[in-house]
Amino acid sequence: MKMSKSEYAKYVSDKMPPSPIIKNCLMAFLFGGLICCIGQLIMDGWSAFGLTKEDAATATTISMVFLGAFCTGLGFYDNLAKRGGAGTLVPITGFANAVASPALEFKTEGFILGVGAKMFTIAGPVIVYGVSASVVYGLVYWAWAIL
Repeated sequence: MKMSKSEYAKYVSDKMPPSPIIKNCLMAFLFGGLICCIGQLIMDGWSAFGLTKEDAATATTISMVFLGAFCTGLGFYDNLAKRGGAGTLVPITGFANAVASPALEFKTEGFILGVGAKMFTIAGPVIVYGVSASVVYGLVYWAWAIL
């Protein structure tokens, strides 16, 4: 059966279920907002421990990355993303999920060729390089302060 491009496009649009755009946008807004509210609560908690605003923001970022990767490891974040859509991808927890997911998927291939190599797919290069550079910078800064 031969079809023109326009006939094929009409055929596909007739067979395709309608996209719930309003529902998807609402869920992304709610889930993204919920993640950001949790981040604000964590920041307020760090501030209550006596951290300055800048230090509390840094601790919150670290906490949110940890929570995103931890929830990915437990399998919770993927279920959350199925319901929240883009609302779970935009916050920093989504980037942690993007790094942890491929690493977990290929852990059977070993720590070097599996976890280590696959961690550098998707959003991994930016986050892994940023974290690695900050650790090196922190060690240099610490060593400089001791001298």
